[in-house]
Amino acid sequence: MASRSGPRNAAGERNDGGETASVDGAGKPDGRKRRWREHKIARREELVDGTLAAIRARGRSIGMDEIATEIGISKTVLYRYFTDKNDLTNATLERYVETTLAPRIYEAIAVDVDEYNLTRRVVTAYVETVAEDPEVYLYAMSTSSGPNRDVVAESERMIAELLSTVLGERLRRMDMDSGGSLPWAYGIVGGVQLATHWWISNRSMSATDLIDYLTMMVWGGIHGVAEAGGSPARFNSVDHPLVDGT
Repeated sequence: MASRSGPRNAAGERNDGGETASVDGAGKPDGRKRRWREHKIARREELVDGTLAAIRARGRSIGMDEIATEIGISKTVLYRYFTDKNDLTNATLERYVETTLAPRIYEAIAVDVDEYNLTRRVVTAYVETVAEDPEVYLYAMSTSSGPNRDVVAESERMIAELLSTVLGERLRRMDMDSGGSLPWAYGIVGGVQLATHWWISNRSMSATDLIDYLTMMVWGGIHGVAEAGGSPARFNSVDHPLVDGT
């Protein structure tokens, strides 16, 4: 692995990547250090995009050597812009969420439709996004422990809080208790994510069937919440026999 310490200038400043960060006569840094930072940010984004392409080409088990080969650079260059594999993985997961997963969820939620069709749109957006990019998704899940867990958890939190806002607004619009919006949202996100992870790992049914089953489950929960006006007291005050489906 190449040293990442970088050379020092006459003032003792160290520059990542080997560029000289000089100072003028007044001791103020010139523009080169700023330009190097800007270059490093842009180059990191290019390498992250290359990593995503490499994962799609070679699969979820890809290593640093294969990523570098697929991009067409040396592994030393990767380590010039990323401190270690966890740094590259975190940046890659963030990019996937920001450019692929989150926009699809936002687009699904932004449409003004009735509650049932909104439910189906959100479930469909999640399942289809995973189905269209399975290797990246499975790479994200396989590296979602340890130092990389925060990125996955943050994406879950972001989607759950967005969904909670929508649930709360719609319940309040109907003069219902919206106090459970956040745990309901986390329950929906967790259930859909876990079921989709199971499905993408074995493909034992079609994507359409999975969407149908998940929509039925999620809508059943939302419908039950609405019937009780969002009130746990009201829900607990009545019996809950399983309905006769005949």
